[in-house]
Amino acid sequence: MDEKPWERNEDLLVLNPEGTLPVLIDDNEAVISGAATIAEYLHETRGARPGEPVLLPQGAVERAETRRLVAWFLAKMEGEVTAYLVNEKVFKRQMNGGSAPDPAAIRAGRSNIRYHLRYIGYLMARRNWLAGNEMTLADLAAAAELSTVDYLGEVPWEEDGQAKDWYARVKSRPSFRPILSDLVRGNPPVSHYANLDF
Repeated sequence: MDEKPWERNEDLLVLNPEGTLPVLIDDNEAVISGAATIAEYLHETRGARPGEPVLLPQGAVERAETRRLVAWFLAKMEGEVTAYLVNEKVFKRQMNGGSAPDPAAIRAGRSNIRYHLRYIGYLMARRNWLAGNEMTLADLAAAAELSTVDYLGEVPWEEDGQAKDWYARVKSRPSFRPILSDLVRGNPPVSHYANLDF
């Protein structure tokens, strides 16, 4: 279902009183709101199949680091980068016939992305994956934010090779590939978006 986040949707408010996305309606009619909450719910109710990575580590310290990074990317990066760029380059085009983007907001998003790329590079210089030795929900949260910004052509990949290499590993996973075929109505992706070797 297409949602227009700038419009008040009473049906969405029934599902999630915050009126925010994402919302998962599970097969058992459970309604779960928020990306991190949905991810942990799916981890708890579906678990990993044999041979698949466990996306939330067993150790308390490792789980805490994973959750810290999930919050970093889904709140901090979202607020400092993704929200600016998506609002200005996507939502404003679709709202009420379109309005002009705010250049200052776009500049802020473009400036802030560099900091987040450097942080990913910093983590990757010390670990195999963002939160430790194994892929976790932290990698998926960071990749979701970067994928959104990359769709718009706003990730300066030349700024940090380690961040780019990490994203290429995530992007090439079979479970991530369907995301690369998603399209935003009226906004085609940048030409390299779906390329695994970009």
